[in-house]
Amino acid sequence: MAYIGLLSDTHCFFDNKLREFFKDVDEIWHAGDFGNIAVSDAISSFKPLKGVYGNCDGHEVRLVHPYIHNFAIEGMRFLMIHIGGYPGRYDYRAMQLIAAHRPDVFICGHSHILKVINDRQNNLICINPGAAGIQGIHKVRTAIRFRVENGALQDMEVGEWSL
Repeated sequence: MAYIGLLSDTHCFFDNKLREFFKDVDEIWHAGDFGNIAVSDAISSFKPLKGVYGNCDGHEVRLVHPYIHNFAIEGMRFLMIHIGGYPGRYDYRAMQLIAAHRPDVFICGHSHILKVINDRQNNLICINPGAAGIQGIHKVRTAIRFRVENGALQDMEVGEWSL
């Protein structure tokens, strides 16, 4: 069993509210737009980190985090990219990656809008954790935590904080 914390679009912001929400997770996954390498370093010193770079991330973040992350844990295949879209409105590059890798779970960020959608056409769950930072169009900061066990997502919880 793996207990995962998922966030995106921190845009240079990682605070005690996020640390408290993620205090019991095994690792944190970041779906891009860290904002700077200091945020990546802060998260990775707090918990093991898997991440992808976003369109707002500079070269320091891009040297540490890849464009895509394709991996498997607990019998599930995951694909993570920053700009992805959602079922029926996937970014063209994301759709190519979904077709090539056939994940069980597709994770993206970028929109600052939290969504968890069952994509029946591609036989996957699409997750966007929204935005955990304080910059952008969103009015509420969000992050997600869940368990991956025996090929299934379980106990998904959303954290919400006012700006």
